[in-house]
Order: sequence, then C-alpha cells, then structure tokens
Amino acid sequence: MSLAQFTGLALAGIARLITGAQGHWKGCPPMAEQRIYFANHQSHFDWVLIWAALPGDLRAQTRPIAARDYWTSSPLKAWITSAVFNAIYVSRTRATPDEDPLEPLIEALNKGDSVVIFPEGTRSNKGEPQAFKAGLFHLAEQFPQVKLIPTWIDNVQRVMPKGEVVPVPILCTVTFGAPIQLQPQEDKRAFLERARAAVLAQRPDGGRA
Repeated sequence: MSLAQFTGLALAGIARLITGAQGHWKGCPPMAEQRIYFANHQSHFDWVLIWAALPGDLRAQTRPIAARDYWTSSPLKAWITSAVFNAIYVSRTRATPDEDPLEPLIEALNKGDSVVIFPEGTRSNKGEPQAFKAGLFHLAEQFPQVKLIPTWIDNVQRVMPKGEVVPVPILCTVTFGAPIQLQPQEDKRAFLERARAAVLAQRPDGGRA
C-alpha cells in the first residue's frame, strides 16, 4: 500500500470518527458507474465528507473539484488533494477571457471518471443553496450518458464553519437522491432550478425549511 493510499484510508477513518460520515442512498444504489454528484456547499470539508461516505470501490473512480488557489497554497494541501484525493483543480477566476473553467472537469469526464461538484460555485452559510451556476447545465448537455446525482450534506457547516481550521465532532449525513437528466428542449434556467430543488429534496425535512 502506498503512502497516498494509506493516508486516504486514514483520512476517511478520521472523517467518519469526527462526523459519522453516514451515506444514505435514498434514490440510487452505490453503483460503479460514471456519475456527477452535485451537492450543497457550506465548507471546505464538504468534498472530504462525500468522499468518506462513498464505498471504497467508488472512491477510486470519484474525483472532487478543489479550488486551485486554496488547495495548492501549501505543499501539504497540494499533496493531499493531488496524491490522495486525485482532485480536479479549478480556478475561481479566469486567467484569460477565453479560458473555460469547465475544461478540467470535461477532461476528467472524458476519461470516464466520476466527479463531485458544487453548482453554487461558492460556499453559503444561509442553510439553503444559492442559485446554481451554469456549469452543471453545460456538463449535462455534453455528457447526457452520465448520471446526475443530487446530494445533500447535512450539518457540515457546524463541523467546519467558514474561517475555522479545526473540525468539531458533529454527526453528519450525506444523502444521495435519484438521478436527474436534462430533458429535451429544457432551457438552462429551468434545469438549474430543478437541479437545485432536487438537492433540497434530499434534506431531512424534504426541503421544507
């Protein structure tokens, strides 16, 4: 077993110890098929929690996105995200007007990887997801064969509040809902609103705040 593999198992164990990292497969079974898991975003800990909630065989083929500026700011962060999690680095700002921020995700999906994305684009502390950005729509257009899995992460904002670096032990759950698809002739706004509603529907209260 390599150091990266050992570290991955250790981090998954720590995440489960701190949070429970319970995966609830409400609308789909944990299958080894190509998927895009799209989730609410409240903490830098979000993708670690989803990764830890997946069965081991799915972790190997599922890659989270990671903000390049934050996760490459130190050699340790860069090693963990690249060697352990095989993360897809994305830029939060475009270096040039022609740069396509989806290009790293498209490359990963073309290789057959599954990915974890956060369509809000930035973290929210309001409890409910912000409006989804267009990236999920464009991926759904380009990869109609890939299952889109709405995912709700519960309580993670209390484990790693914005601005904090030390996690607090709190029981968390990750709920995976039924796949959705882009419908024929469905426009971007309607799809993104439906996708956001699908994520909210995985909340313990069914999306009713």
